[in-house]
Amino acid sequence: MIENLPACPKCSCEYTYETNALVVCPECGHEWVPAESGAQGGDVTGERVVKDAVGNVLQDGDAVVVVKALKVKGSPSGIKAGTKVRGIRLVDGVDGHDIDCKIDGFGAMQLKSSVVKKA
Repeated sequence: MIENLPACPKCSCEYTYETNALVVCPECGHEWVPAESGAQGGDVTGERVVKDAVGNVLQDGDAVVVVKALKVKGSPSGIKAGTKVRGIRLVDGVDGHDIDCKIDGFGAMQLKSSVVKKA
C-alpha cells in the first residue's frame, strides 16, 4: 500500500484512494496506475495495447470485421458476422468494451476487441 497517494492528474484532487493496483479519484472518477504517472515519465511503452480476436494490434481509425453474430439489445436483428466497421476509436470502456464505433443501421455503440478482426 502506498503511504502518500498522488493527487489526481486530471482534477488535482488530493483525496485519492487505492483500489487493488489502481489509484482512484473520488471527485472526477479518473483511475490510473501510480507507476505509470511517476516512474515512466511519459514513455510510449505505458500505452495500452488492444488486440483483435486473432492477435493483430488495433489502432484508432482502423477498419475491422465482426467475426461472430452479436445480439443487440432493443433490436429485432443483431449484427451479422462479416459486418465491416470503419474508423474505430479505442477507449477504456466498461466490461471489456474497448472499441467505440458507428455501425450502419445500428448507430454508435461499443464492441469488445475479442469479437472483431482487423480488415
